Amino acid sequence: MQTFHLTFPLGDKEPASRPQVLAIGDFDGVHRGHQEVITRAVQSGHELGLPAAIMTFHPHPRQVMGIDKYARLLTPHTRKLELMRQQGVDAAYLVDFNEKFMRVSPEDFVERMLVPLQVNTVNVGFDFTFGYKGAGTPDRLCELAKGRFAVEVVRPFHLDGEKVSSSRIRDDLQHGRVQDATVLLGRPYRLQGTVVHGEARGRTIGFPTANIRLEEPYLVPANGVYAIRAYVGGRSYAGVMNIGVKPTFHESLPAASLEAHLFEFNASIYGELIAVELLAFIRPERKFASVQELIAQIAADAEQAKRIAAGNSSQDMA
Repeated sequence: MQTFHLTFPLGDKEPASRPQVLAIGDFDGVHRGHQEVITRAVQSGHELGLPAAIMTFHPHPRQVMGIDKYARLLTPHTRKLELMRQQGVDAAYLVDFNEKFMRVSPEDFVERMLVPLQVNTVNVGFDFTFGYKGAGTPDRLCELAKGRFAVEVVRPFHLDGEKVSSSRIRDDLQHGRVQDATVLLGRPYRLQGTVVHGEARGRTIGFPTANIRLEEPYLVPANGVYAIRAYVGGRSYAGVMNIGVKPTFHESLPAASLEAHLFEFNASIYGELIAVELLAFIRPERKFASVQELIAQIAADAEQAKRIAAGNSSQDMA
């Protein structure tokens, strides 16, 4: 998949335009609703014999608008683009969303961004908005197309009678409802970072951990203990991870840390990238009366995480 970085308006140095099918959206999470929009664009591309592309925005538009919660993302743009590549997208346009672009009118967005790209068909979700203050809607996009390109609006994706949305997934993760978020995403929620040196306390109590420094602005789920599957050095490992402030050893920490204990693993991986998928929430983080009580609880958590990981492996093979 080719990736192009665009700024508004398109200029002479922008990628050569060509007839194409284009899906447009923020796509934070690339959840099952987003996947419907992208899949339909890929299918249309195949039907028309045209490449399928996506247009998304960086930073997140709502972050530029000053909505602080969007400073942390379900899928930072590198992960987002990888998920789109897996769906069969041929090209990705990553548009610089800044204060100037935020004030672009719906008319200018169409005339100075979409038309120069020679789009044949545009795929958007039912709640897609564009242009200054979200004045553009799917109906308005159809009007502005003026027959130069088709517009296909994808209906909302519902599960259990509720619309799948990034906001719903955020709420699930922030309340530890990892398995609910997995259903909405269509895959486990993933965090990725670099293994760094920590306090080395885990090794002294028999549970060595990989301390993870997130390299991108991920939304960090609720503090607590999770069953995980980790990917490092080209291999995968079941494990258990604590997200939190380690109250047994600290009165307070400025931010939550991520510490993963991997089963059947004893290599040194400092400085390496590690990806962690959250399989299930085991329990909230809490302060223990003694280190011995903590060790006993970690052992119980590890056994529960092994059972969960084994169950997930069985489902994957089914």
